[in-house]
Amino acid sequence: MIPRIRDLKPLDNYVLQVYFDDGKVVLYDVKEDINSIPPFEDLKSVYGLFNQVQLDESRTCVYWNDEIDLPSDTIYEYGIEE
Repeated sequence: MIPRIRDLKPLDNYVLQVYFDDGKVVLYDVKEDINSIPPFEDLKSVYGLFNQVQLDESRTCVYWNDEIDLPSDTIYEYGIEE
C-alpha cells in the first residue's frame, strides 16, 4: 500500500516535516536530492521555491513544479521518524 500524506511543512535548511495517515511523522532532508538530481538544484537557486511545496490530489506525492517531485513512499522509507 502506498503511504498517504496527511500534511507537510517546509522547515529551514531544506527539510520537510511530513505527517502520514497512519500517524507516522518524519523529517525528510531534501539536500541530498538537491545535490544529486539536477532539476532539484532549483530548490536552492530559485528564491522561495522550496517553501512552495505542495501535496498532489492523491496525497502520494509532494511537488514544487513539473520537474521536481518526491513520491510519498520514498519520504516514508528514508525520512527520519520523529
